[in-house]
Amino acid sequence: MTKTIIICIIVVLLACSAAISPPKGEYQNLKVLPRNISSKAMSKIMVDEISDALGVSCGFCHAEKEGSHQLDYASDAKPEKEMARTMMRMTMRINKQYFKLKHPNLEDGTLTITCNTCHNGQPHPDNVSEK
Repeated sequence: MTKTIIICIIVVLLACSAAISPPKGEYQNLKVLPRNISSKAMSKIMVDEISDALGVSCGFCHAEKEGSHQLDYASDAKPEKEMARTMMRMTMRINKQYFKLKHPNLEDGTLTITCNTCHNGQPHPDNVSEK
């Protein structure tokens, strides 16, 4: 009888912990990208769009966790992360205003202006001056 009660308590505790933990694929601290973005879409944006366009790895924008070599993707410790957000907003605004995309979206691959438009594989785009 005691064994059954203990098993029931363990099952209830496991069910409760599963109910309060965030679902897989839910990201923290998203301010530009949609909160319910899929892992496939997140990978496409972060790797195919941003990382490749700037020629950088994830650690360029994302800080390491304290005392670890793992990245803390939710942290805003590095200023490069906020700059990336600013650039994402700018890119969407340019596509909407000048290329008449009604709902510009980094996920859908229909943007005319992208990170690569200016960066061309460089973390800091070359300065372009008129002569």
